[in-house]
Amino acid sequence: MAENQRAEQSAGTAAGAVDQQALDEVVRFTSDLIRIDTSNAGDGACRERPAAEYVAERLADVGIEPVLLERSKGRTNVVARIEGTEPSADALLVHGHLDVVPAVPGDWRVHPFSGEVRDGVVWGRGAVDMKNMDAMMLAAVRQWARGGVRPRRDIVLAFTADEEASAEDGSGFLADHHAQLFEGCTEGISESGAFTFHAGGGMRIYPIAAGERGTAWLKLTAHGRAGHGSKINHANAVSRLASAVSRIGEHEWPVRLTPTVRAALRALVALHGVDVDVESPACDVDALLSKLGPSAKLVAPTVRNSANPTMLTAGYKVNVIPGSAVAYVDGRVVPGGEAEFRTTMDALTGPDVTWDYHHGEVALQAPVDSPTFAAMRASVERFDPQGRVVPYCMSGGTDAKQFSRLGIVGYGFSPLKLPEGFDYQALFHGVDERVPIEGLHFGVRVLDDFLRGA
Repeated sequence: MAENQRAEQSAGTAAGAVDQQALDEVVRFTSDLIRIDTSNAGDGACRERPAAEYVAERLADVGIEPVLLERSKGRTNVVARIEGTEPSADALLVHGHLDVVPAVPGDWRVHPFSGEVRDGVVWGRGAVDMKNMDAMMLAAVRQWARGGVRPRRDIVLAFTADEEASAEDGSGFLADHHAQLFEGCTEGISESGAFTFHAGGGMRIYPIAAGERGTAWLKLTAHGRAGHGSKINHANAVSRLASAVSRIGEHEWPVRLTPTVRAALRALVALHGVDVDVESPACDVDALLSKLGPSAKLVAPTVRNSANPTMLTAGYKVNVIPGSAVAYVDGRVVPGGEAEFRTTMDALTGPDVTWDYHHGEVALQAPVDSPTFAAMRASVERFDPQGRVVPYCMSGGTDAKQFSRLGIVGYGFSPLKLPEGFDYQALFHGVDERVPIEGLHFGVRVLDDFLRGA
């Protein structure tokens, strides 16, 4: 047996929590959920209901009462509450989404909706984003129910629809119309945190998310004078739009360090032994990132705002100059960077192009010195004593944005131990998405340990 496997098994035995049935179930549930195709292309055609019914049945089997809720037919959410031993304690929300991004089977080595288990790995769309976490949640609470275990504080489980699009049928709907189900919840955990990041030289880092950049998906519209393609036209909408898009794509955004990102840099500088004062106004952040090796990937996308042109639409015939042209831009905004983003977009688009929010959501920050963050750190390091936890900010967003409307502070904590060569971040929305069985076992052990005492 490898040394790290012995350490993990020893830690699990010492914790005395997760039994073999739970370990078997987390694999089976991950595979089963992957086989339920909940592809969400953002066009409203997704139907999460079969997955929601699967989840609800697994909860009801052990006496946990689920509530199924829909804003639109077939776009089903599941919510359940497990009462804790301390009624006066704040409740904790644990949420995972049931939808996945689409996948093209011909691009994959294994069919993306097979849920195939091969060579110790579960394959398929959702293996890391995020049906694995849904399965961990189910496996952990089902064991509690079998053994009569209760967590310290109330745990509210939410399995949501529509996270991969606008969340209007999922967490947005729940937050706006069913807030009573989340009464008492002050904090929440969900995806994109506590996964193994191999930083080189045998160093294993577990980044826990304590922030998210805001979402600023923009629609740009250029207006001009329609006309014949053979005539000179200085009011060409396509040219105006192309110029604006080029300016946006080439813009160099200034560094704007948030408290979460600054804390991440402090932790990484200490781990890597880099002699740089992160707090100094003279700190050259881009130069610092170049000294952090692979670890720079954890913070590089979140030290500044960003805006990437992604779609263009114009015209209907090659010899006709259209009167308007449209582009879409994926903008992301660091906490506190909203005013700068708007002012910059006004300048970059210029007088001939207007812009508006196609979809927008708030940026988030969570304290890294909270008891909850400390408890997450302790649970991870209990099961991987050589691992090191650092805070980080997500470059994208999660359902935590919508649940923040209820005053719930969100963290990214879906623990997963991965061997070298498994690039967790590349597998998100990528081809050949998969998760090792041992990673799932580690995850359910850590999640169980954290939730019992959080």
